[in-house]
Amino acid sequence: MKTTPFTHYHEALGARMAPFAGYNMPIEYSTGIKEEHNNVREKLGVFDVSHMGEFWIKGPKAFELVQKLTSNDVAALVDGKVQYSCFLNDKGGIVDDLLVYRFSAEKYLLVVNAANIEKDWEWVVKHGEELGMKPGVELENASDNICQLAIQGPLALKAMQKLTDASVEDMEYYTFKEIPFAGIDKVIFSTTGYTGSGGCEVYAYNADAEKLWKAVFEAGEEFGVLPIGLGARDTLRLEAGFCLYGHEIDDDHSPIEAGLGWITKFVPGNDFIMREYHEKLKNDKPSRYLKPFEIIDRGIARQGYPIEDAEGNEIGVVCSGTMSPLTGKSIGTGYVKSGFHKLDTEIYIRVRNKALKAKVVKTPFF
Repeated sequence: MKTTPFTHYHEALGARMAPFAGYNMPIEYSTGIKEEHNNVREKLGVFDVSHMGEFWIKGPKAFELVQKLTSNDVAALVDGKVQYSCFLNDKGGIVDDLLVYRFSAEKYLLVVNAANIEKDWEWVVKHGEELGMKPGVELENASDNICQLAIQGPLALKAMQKLTDASVEDMEYYTFKEIPFAGIDKVIFSTTGYTGSGGCEVYAYNADAEKLWKAVFEAGEEFGVLPIGLGARDTLRLEAGFCLYGHEIDDDHSPIEAGLGWITKFVPGNDFIMREYHEKLKNDKPSRYLKPFEIIDRGIARQGYPIEDAEGNEIGVVCSGTMSPLTGKSIGTGYVKSGFHKLDTEIYIRVRNKALKAKVVKTPFF
């Protein structure tokens, strides 16, 4: 099993460790998921996300490749801007969701999910080679060389400003800079995240990991910083209404069905894979929709639980569910048939032998 450059810190802090995407990762610390979750919402917390994948796409064909592979419009990017997007497969589903960083017209960084690194890399190489691009030259899988910390929460940027002379507190959402930070000559400092509470993500080489960890926690101490595990990462992203690959999105669901039409741009020149299929689906209206729900009765939904109508007919399936640490409400997401997707529609979640009343709501849940 792989480790990250920060694993020894997690173990020293008494984190409960478990396998995730081939890595030994912290699930929660002694404070527990609820306290970690609420600390991010109210103050700040630090996540080790070094398991994520990073691919460099370079050269005169870089734009052409990224535009073909991703659903969003890469032409809308300028240097220093980040875009949320997804890779589309050749059967109408999603290979992965990802972040696209534009460094220049001929240099992009793609940040992909840990569990999909190998699959994503093969997909990038396949289509890159069709354009004459070569792995190790224009295409580089840098995933094993880069460490990453996500510092999230309303006080995150204020705390991190202490570690650099560059201005970071006033950075716009989904932008990035290459800056000296925490005694490191150059990091990628990005105002992105997966919590819905603001903050940043910092990329550095593995050799600088120790310096980065110590500086971040020293800077955050006066603001009440806590290390945060993957347990709270999941409750935070669900509470914010963010998709998780393998739950809300996968190889069998279109971004149109998943409510990701906003990152699927049918503009001139954006001839991504299976564009015609997704455009037709958008115009004809899907037969199923991903929707957030709140359970009114007592109980928690879990992935795979059936969703029913009032008569007990199955109309969908749960993707994710949890008890919101912030609101105390039972929340979740699921795909439901068209006609049951509108706001405040009454649905039922089948939990063993009970049908729990729920209703379709909006995100974020808080």
